[in-house]
Amino acid sequence: MKKIFLYSIITYIIVSACTVSYKFNNAKLDYSLYKTIAIADFPNNAALVYPSLYSEFNSALKDYYSRQTRLQIVQQNGDYNLEGAIVGYSLQQMAVGADNLAAETKLTMTVRLRFSNNINPSEDFERTFSAFRNFSSSQSLESVQPQLVSELIEEIIDQIFNATVAGW
Repeated sequence: MKKIFLYSIITYIIVSACTVSYKFNNAKLDYSLYKTIAIADFPNNAALVYPSLYSEFNSALKDYYSRQTRLQIVQQNGDYNLEGAIVGYSLQQMAVGADNLAAETKLTMTVRLRFSNNINPSEDFERTFSAFRNFSSSQSLESVQPQLVSELIEEIIDQIFNATVAGW
């Protein structure tokens, strides 16, 4: 019994010692330098309009930075500044089924971002971020759109965050 107990303790110590821990958020934030971020509203300039996309994206973007950082969100002239637009929201027929009808549809969202760093302007950039999800053409866009839009927004915001303040 003592051997089993001892073996369990040793195994636990070895497994615990070998655990790798990663911290992806706040990788390059120096809060002694960076205190504020200005996040402008991103207008929806996409040809195909999903009415709630504008408000969902803008709310989620600001919420993400406020939850993941200690930066204060200001109206303008932050240490970091984000501005841009939703420039694409489109559907594309993908795989063709045996009946020569589309079996799958791809929903793509694209956001253009202008990032400026008032403390270190050499980090300024303009970039396009995009994400897509495929769904069965047997489903209507209206039935899957709310969930897919939520996933697309989350993925694009994660890309933006990683490119701006996480140092990825």
